[in-house]
Amino acid sequence: MPSPAHGRPPYPVRRGPVPGPPGPGGFGHPPHGPHFTQPGSTVRFLPPSPPGRYAPVWQQAPRAARPARPEPDVTTGLHRPHWLTVPLRAAVVALVFLAMPGVVLLNFGVLWVLFLTLSVGFAAGAYSLLSWWNTTFGLNGDHLVVHTGLVRRLSREIPLSRLQAVDVVRPLLMQVLGLAELRVELAGGDQGEIRLRYLGRRTADRLRASLLAHAAGLSGRTPEAPEWPFYRLRFGLLLGALAFRIPVLAAFVLFLLLTVAGFAFVEPGVLGGMVPLLLGLMRSFLGPLLRYTDFYASLSPDGLRLRYGVFQARMQTVPPGRVQAVRIVEPLLWRSLGVVRVEANVAGYVGERQMDSSTLLPVVPRRLAFSLVDELFPGTDATRVALHPARRGLSRNDALGVDDSVVVTRSGLFCTVIDIVPHARTQTVRLTAGPLARRRGVAAVEVDTPPGPVRARAAGRDLAEARRVVDGLAQRGHDSRSSTAGPERWATRSAPQDR
Repeated sequence: MPSPAHGRPPYPVRRGPVPGPPGPGGFGHPPHGPHFTQPGSTVRFLPPSPPGRYAPVWQQAPRAARPARPEPDVTTGLHRPHWLTVPLRAAVVALVFLAMPGVVLLNFGVLWVLFLTLSVGFAAGAYSLLSWWNTTFGLNGDHLVVHTGLVRRLSREIPLSRLQAVDVVRPLLMQVLGLAELRVELAGGDQGEIRLRYLGRRTADRLRASLLAHAAGLSGRTPEAPEWPFYRLRFGLLLGALAFRIPVLAAFVLFLLLTVAGFAFVEPGVLGGMVPLLLGLMRSFLGPLLRYTDFYASLSPDGLRLRYGVFQARMQTVPPGRVQAVRIVEPLLWRSLGVVRVEANVAGYVGERQMDSSTLLPVVPRRLAFSLVDELFPGTDATRVALHPARRGLSRNDALGVDDSVVVTRSGLFCTVIDIVPHARTQTVRLTAGPLARRRGVAAVEVDTPPGPVRARAAGRDLAEARRVVDGLAQRGHDSRSSTAGPERWATRSAPQDR
């Protein structure tokens, strides 16, 4: 849809092939749209059959179309969360009371417990109603304004230029009720997160699109940006990759041995080892399996979009320029499968939220992982960076490579880790050498980025080489930051100027 102010599409139009070929290992279905055929496919047109009662559906007279529901307007005025938030909070408080203090009060009689539970539920409902009424949000220019609090009033006005990521989270109950939680990540550490719970599904999607449009420098009424499929993770590949890991296999075999020993010798003491192993398997295998089921990644002008989860459906949108560094992890047993895991340092995510949202692609073919790196850091080609092995490292797999765009480090013997950091995203560059390392004449080069799993470190370099690398990285980082604009209002800044 052309922009009335500039006469051009509000988002840049993507040209060229879609990354990742269709079929196994690429995206799992064709791009969105009513007309799409694979190259070389044959389209056959059937002769029309006589009109009548038994004519095919596509040849029957169309029924009167229902009027489309208008999109909720979140760009003007103040809005409140969905009204279902009030009974939901009251029900949660009542259930918690019934499950904890209510059990103790059963000695006084069931009717007494029910009376107290209803009283607590009504009190929680009244408080939730007042809290809901005093919770408002809205857009004021390029700022998101949020008012919360009943006794202590809190008003926050956040410039959307600080927006780092927008997530729409829908637990299973919220999916049934048609609700969603909107999480807005901002540059500000632990205090830089805003949660709006709970909104209607359409309201959450519309608000997410408006926030991303404002962050890009466009109008909040700009339609949602299109997307192009990049990768869809098959459930069989996810199941096999999560199970085909040394810690999981070792824990499973040990669990089976303890189970057999417990039944054979009638020894209940094996439960002391079986329970921790079972909990570990649930955390390292069952948890990621449920979390990343139905995983789908797509590329859009407003950033990288990730959808995943069954019991807690989540849509994560990372705007352009917010990914600071990328890590490609390849466990030993995954090398035979040709798959890796892609993690990233995303600005705005800190602490537990960083670890919860740092995985961009849980299981992906190796070539598509590097394709994503090229998409996240335009103008780079990490596969062409020459890696020089460490001369005196503990592992022959350790290596370092530098080109005009990125610095790449490789480490690990049983689990290969490749860290990729663009020069424009480096914050500090350090040369470290302990007493023993100085006697051996070696040092390590470390590149610091915002918090996250990526720790670019090249050990076992000669002192003279390490000094040259540190000086070169510092100069390249300065030059890259001088010639690269920030991620704020990227759409209007990168758009061609009208003449």
